[in-house]
Amino acid sequence: MTKSLAPQLDEPRQDEGQTAGVVSVRESGVVVREQLVQRTCAWCGIPVHYKGKGRPPQYCSAAHRTRAWELRTAEARAARPVSDGGRTREPVREVVERTETVVRTVVREGPAKVRVIPGVRLSGAPYTLPEDAVEWVQALMYLRRHTNSPKIHFFREHIARACETTARVLRDPASAIPAPDRQTVASPSRTL
Repeated sequence: MTKSLAPQLDEPRQDEGQTAGVVSVRESGVVVREQLVQRTCAWCGIPVHYKGKGRPPQYCSAAHRTRAWELRTAEARAARPVSDGGRTREPVREVVERTETVVRTVVREGPAKVRVIPGVRLSGAPYTLPEDAVEWVQALMYLRRHTNSPKIHFFREHIARACETTARVLRDPASAIPAPDRQTVASPSRTL
């Protein structure tokens, strides 16, 4: 039930404390004034104070005003038809390519002796060995020139023992193995 704020004219009224008959009372009107003092931010909900001048603020900061605008415009863009750049209502479909690798190992008859070569160096690079006498001589000359290198220096004793054992085997005529026939044995791969 709402009450009108319009003035009521010529109605007799009894004031408190006066019992005598009042003939007429005239009220000029009741003025009710409302003024916005604060409202909550439309983005985060914290109170935003209003000073009474200009348009009342809806957001506590420009960043929240920008976020709300971005959300409104994104919703408007998504509501457009797909042909105009809107969002589709169909589920996302994916195309997946599957590659299978089959490894076949073929064992063939051949020489019974297998040469053992380390697969990789400590650095992870493929390990290679010299393939003929010239490359072995070059590798040993490189070793001799770089004995003070930090990569070699700490292993000098191990290298010296291995070289002494190799030299002893090379000088022993009983350990000489006849050279293989080049037509029957394929040359080994240089890298593993």
